[in-house]
Amino acid sequence: MRRFPRSAGEAAELFRGDGVVYDDGAPALPADPCRGGAIWYHRPLPDEPELPHDLPVLYEDPWLLVVDKPHGLPTTPRGRFVAQTALTILRHRREEQDLAPAHRLDRDTAGTLLLTRDPAVRGAVQRQFQARRTTKTYEAVVALPSPETLQRLPPSRESRIEKTRGRLQAGEIDGPVNAVTRIEPLEPRPWTDADGLWGALRLTPLTGQTHQLRVHLDALGVPIRWDPLYPVARERDPGDLSRPLQLLARSLGIRHPVTGEPLEFTSGRTLATLWEPHRPST
Repeated sequence: MRRFPRSAGEAAELFRGDGVVYDDGAPALPADPCRGGAIWYHRPLPDEPELPHDLPVLYEDPWLLVVDKPHGLPTTPRGRFVAQTALTILRHRREEQDLAPAHRLDRDTAGTLLLTRDPAVRGAVQRQFQARRTTKTYEAVVALPSPETLQRLPPSRESRIEKTRGRLQAGEIDGPVNAVTRIEPLEPRPWTDADGLWGALRLTPLTGQTHQLRVHLDALGVPIRWDPLYPVARERDPGDLSRPLQLLARSLGIRHPVTGEPLEFTSGRTLATLWEPHRPST
């Protein structure tokens, strides 16, 4: 009770009802001896804003599930979001408690999300990501300081990216390269609207550092449109999705962990501010 990072009164509340339990689920009481044992604390769920639940299935078989994640929906429970996450929604909707994400897609990013249905193949799939044997492409709408910037962007960005625990932003630092992104204009011409000058890029990350694409583009002076973190972290209403980050995980390629067959999955979504000629035909 003394070590708990709350007041004694708040800590005592945990031991009422079934908030704190032993491994077998039996309630732990304040007077119980616990030396040498372990107890589990089930924190109360915070109020969560309703987030988009549209998760179209792009592919499924007995081992894998691929969905098209919307902007604003976290992949896994974290921070203030537990129920309003892709993993929780899919586990309840499909009644599949063994579902697990094979990789992480930021809450702000939409597009292809791969999950494993069979725990036996989870390690094999995750090793493909760790060994960089997967292929990923993204699309982004970025702010341009001038019309010439789009053609002057380098074909790739290589740097060292690190994120300090407790900080919202990651950043480039001196040291050995651990993040590589290939950059290609989707179309050579930028466009303007009432908010500024914009360009469309195709991005191919060859590594998987936290916020890699966002950090690299911001470092090049072309931050992603409506990015709430880069170049400056801004306060936002967690339920406000009116200006989603203009970043889309367009495609993902892997080898099937059982059959060895090469597979590629493609998102059917479109960035809201993408110039009309770039929108896929229907």
